[in-house]
Amino acid sequence: MLLHIIARGKIGRSPEAELVERYGKRITWGFKVTELPDRGGTMPPVAASPVRTVAMDERGKHLTSAEFAKVLGRWRDDGVREARFLIGAADGHDDGLRQSADLLIAFGAATWPHMLARAMLAEQLWRATSIIAGHPYHREG
Repeated sequence: MLLHIIARGKIGRSPEAELVERYGKRITWGFKVTELPDRGGTMPPVAASPVRTVAMDERGKHLTSAEFAKVLGRWRDDGVREARFLIGAADGHDDGLRQSADLLIAFGAATWPHMLARAMLAEQLWRATSIIAGHPYHREG
C-alpha cells in the first residue's frame, strides 16, 4: 500500500524536511510526499484504487500508535492500494474536505505548525509499519 502525504506549503530545506526524508527512507511500504501551494493547486491523480483519505485535523480522533497501525493494517489487508494523508495550510481544511475524508486524525489537543506535523506524520507512518511488521522498536507505555 502506498502511504502518500499530500501537504499544503513548501517545506524547503529545513530540519523538518530532513526528518520527513529520514523517516520516509525507513518506511518499507511505498511512500510518497506531494506538496501543494497554500491555496489552490490540483490534487494528484489516484495511482491505484481503492484509496482512503485521512485528513490531519485538530478535530480528529486521537489514536495511539498501535491503534493507528491497526487502521493501516486493516486497510492493507482489505486491499486498499493508497492511503492519502492530507495536511492543510495554516487555516486547516475546509468543511467539505473534512466531511469527505475516511478518517480525521489529530496529534493531540495542541496546535502544531504544519511543517512539524508533516515530520510527526512521517514518523508515525514509519512507527505504524514497524508495529505491523512486528519490529521490537515500538513499545507501549
